[in-house]
Amino acid sequence: MGGDLYALDFDGAAKIRWPWLFGQVDSAMETWIIDQMYILRPVVETGYENLLLVRLLVELQVPSVRKSSVADGLTVEAILENWWQLKPIIMKEWDEERDALIDLFGRVRDEWIDNDLSGWIGANRFYPGVADALRFASSQLYIVTTKQVPTQGNHDIHKPKSSSHFLSLASFVEDRLATLKNVIKEPALAGWNLYLGRWGYNTEKERAEAESIPRIQLLDLSDFSKKLK
Repeated sequence: MGGDLYALDFDGAAKIRWPWLFGQVDSAMETWIIDQMYILRPVVETGYENLLLVRLLVELQVPSVRKSSVADGLTVEAILENWWQLKPIIMKEWDEERDALIDLFGRVRDEWIDNDLSGWIGANRFYPGVADALRFASSQLYIVTTKQVPTQGNHDIHKPKSSSHFLSLASFVEDRLATLKNVIKEPALAGWNLYLGRWGYNTEKERAEAESIPRIQLLDLSDFSKKLK
């Protein structure tokens, strides 16, 4: 799935956190920021980082609101390459705490889901062809997620009784190279076929690295449905 999460950033969490900042953001700048967020999405490991990225992009465009030492002369490409070095700097200079941002981001997301479930679902789109590939697959499929799964409600969701069930899986499709590299480190998962989805949240540099790792195969979106035969 591809998450169009940035409406939340402007209309919810980021505006709540830094209301003074968004008085400088007009519709044209908002569109530009959303476009850049699609480029920067591969660096995001936890949702709260979207808030930091949005604020940093505003600082790139509006010098008068800058409170970080890194924004002057910074480019989107440099953010993509150096996010892990930049993030602790801006958090310190903005006097932000990770846990507070996580709580805010999660609360606004949950309120959105509670108050407008169809709107939230609509903002989280499947990549073209993925929904049909899943719907018509003859293979047994499992969704691997770090997200909380509802225990009540009208959800047709079935959890495996034991994590050991997954040791027999034949194939694992993922769009984050770091996750696949962690799988490779696990001896119990040595039998898995690993695929990095080219269409997902990864960069050209990461795809080039994946090509050099024997266990990882790059998978195009057009070939995804063929793997679900």
